[in-house]
Formats: sequence, structure tokens, C-alpha cells
Amino acid sequence: MRRREFISLLGGAAVGWPLAAVGQEQAPAVIGFLNGQSADGYKRNVAAFRQALAEHGYVEGQNLRIEYRWADGREDRLPELAADLLRRDVALIFCAGSPTATLAAKAATKTIPIVFSTGLDPVKAGYVASINRPGGNVTGIAFLASQLSGKRLGLLRQLLPQLAILAILSNPKHHANAADGSEAANLARSMGVKVHDLSASNETEVAAAFATLDGMKVDALLVGPDPVFFDNRRRIVALAAQYAVPAAYELRDFADDGGLMSYGPGIVDAYHQAGIYAARILKGEKPADLPVMQSTKFEFVINLKTAKTLGVTVPPTLLATADEVIE
Repeated sequence: MRRREFISLLGGAAVGWPLAAVGQEQAPAVIGFLNGQSADGYKRNVAAFRQALAEHGYVEGQNLRIEYRWADGREDRLPELAADLLRRDVALIFCAGSPTATLAAKAATKTIPIVFSTGLDPVKAGYVASINRPGGNVTGIAFLASQLSGKRLGLLRQLLPQLAILAILSNPKHHANAADGSEAANLARSMGVKVHDLSASNETEVAAAFATLDGMKVDALLVGPDPVFFDNRRRIVALAAQYAVPAAYELRDFADDGGLMSYGPGIVDAYHQAGIYAARILKGEKPADLPVMQSTKFEFVINLKTAKTLGVTVPPTLLATADEVIE
């Protein structure tokens, strides 16, 4: 081959290299997002999850795609939705919004990493072998919301020193959350407070449970932690106002929507932490090597507008302990 022909050939190949490189750009990472409830109440949480991923180099619409699957309160659909995510070749599944979402994903795959965000004890729930050594393909964030009803009961007693009759709303279909309600009931009875147990597992049953309050003459209501209640929080807050019953809730979203007061974990922060774990796994870390992180951020919120509507005077000492007062 002549020298001039060789140089021309080499130059032509060089021109082709950038085009080949463009054609071989890395495909975006794909995350499955599995939630037992509906998208409506989770906008802030999802935004926190996405923000954490972006902070660690994964931007949705650029180098990241998230496949969202919402069960809209129908937990029987979770196995089907988990299987559908596997068909999308996801690199990871994030589970939240239902005690059974993680179990559905775990039953669907033993290899694809799973990150959860839960208010349950993840060991007792069967998600992981232990907190420090999760083992397998599952890890996540635990904010232990189901262990705080006693604290909410104490806040109700500070607000209503003459509390004598208490109603407790729980979901019998979620055994861990129902057990938390039972513990709160036992604690209340030990204080000499009469307890009425209310149960509901869907919106219709929530309305029926409130209807029974008419003849009870309760002094206050304690709403237990549960995804169904969170998804129906505006309805529950409206019913509490309709029956003029002071109520304490798990998450600040209830107080933001007009509930009297809330005490519980910072769920937005938990979703942000879950996003950090998801990013670390996408970069190559293994779930088995990532201990379950326990969220330690809790929020106490009082809605003074609702207190005034109910004719409840909030003691200054209680106001002083609130992380936020809505006026």
C-alpha cells in the first residue's frame, strides 16, 4: 500500500470513531418503583427519592429511568406488578407504601437488589435476616412508625388532661400495625382510660368506623400507622372534623391537611435516604453489605387552626415542644 493511500485510510477511520462512540452510549439505569398505594399522596416522598439519586449522579430522563408501579390500595396486585418490573429488566426495585410490597418483590427475585422504606421492624416483617447484616438481595430504611403510638397517646394526654374515653383506629389486615394499636390500647387502659377499638381496611370501612363514634362520646381519637389511612388521610381528617373529635396521627401530612396534631418519623427524609442507598447499589455496592439504616428524624406538628375550631386550648408547654405549629 502506498504511503498516501495509508494516510487517507487512517484519516477516514478516525472520522468514523466518534460516530461509533455515539452509537455505543451507555443505556440509562432502570429502577423499579413499587408502591401499594396511589401516587396522589406520595409526590413529596418521590421527589426526595429522585433528588437523592440526582445528588449521586443519576438524573431521571438523562441517565436514569424509573418504572413506577402503583397498586392503588389493592395489595393483591403487588406480585403481578413486581413480576412486570422484572420483565422491564430493572437493575433495582424500591419498595414502599405497603407492608407487603417488599415481600412481593422478594418473592419475585432472589438476585435483583431490593431497597425498602418501612415503618415496621424489617427483621420481624421477614425482609432481612438482621439489621447489621441484611444478607441476600434486600436492604433499606426503617423508620419504625409502628412503635410510636404510645408517644402519641402521651401527647394527647398533655393536650387533654381529662381524657377518659379514647377511640383507636387500626387496620386488622396489617398485623404489625394492628398489634401497635393493641399496645396503645393496653397502655391507655393502664392509665384508667376507657378504649373503643375501631377497625378499617379501606375507605368504606373508615367511614363506617367513624359512624360508630356517634354513640360513644369519645374524648379523643388515636389513628394508628397504616398505608391505607395515609392514602385516605383527607377523608379521615374531614370525618374527624365532622364528628368534632380531637385526633392524633402518625405523619405530618395529616396535620398539613387539617388534622389536629401528628407525631412520627420524617418520611420525606426516609425516602431521601432510600435514594442514597439505591444510588450506591447502582454504582456497584451489594445490598447484603449495606446495613438497614434506621431513620432518627421525628416530627411533632400541631395545627392551631384545627385546635381553635374544636375549642381545644393547647398548653404553652406543648406548643414549645412542637417542631412546627400551623396557624
